[in-house]
Amino acid sequence: VEFCYENALFSGVSETRFGPDVQMSRAMLVAVLHRSSGKPSASGQTSFLDVQPGAWYYDAVQWAADCGVVYGENTSQGLAYAPDRSITREQMVAILFRYASLKGVDTAARADLTAFPDAEKTSAYAHDALSWAVAAELVKGTKEGSTIYLDPQGSATRAQVAAILSRYAQNIVK
Repeated sequence: VEFCYENALFSGVSETRFGPDVQMSRAMLVAVLHRSSGKPSASGQTSFLDVQPGAWYYDAVQWAADCGVVYGENTSQGLAYAPDRSITREQMVAILFRYASLKGVDTAARADLTAFPDAEKTSAYAHDALSWAVAAELVKGTKEGSTIYLDPQGSATRAQVAAILSRYAQNIVK
């Protein structure tokens, strides 16, 4: 948390609170990555029906979509991003994996996820990303009793995202 605050990656949930146990939203994560990239401009207008010009996350989501870092999901009304939805741990890692690739980071390393009792709950689209994140020691799992879980479908908290992004910045990007 301190690293992310000192490097202006995260804004607090207020002027005096970080909100470590607050669930990270999909918009919050993309805003952090956008900030860490120097807030580059986005081209055109978003194709996500639920991301409107003027929203605090608009530029970040548009940039991430332009770069292929986020894709969105098809709904009956059209393509949506669901910016206010809590991000799952596997979604967060998949986005970070695409972001790392965009930045030229070697993402070839893979770990065997079968050591985690809930590895089979990982969605197919996120398997390589989660395997890379474990191999790169970005994701260490969540502990429940003496068992360590991946918890791929669980919501990521701001503290968890801060820890993973801190490890990424300090151990991968350096």
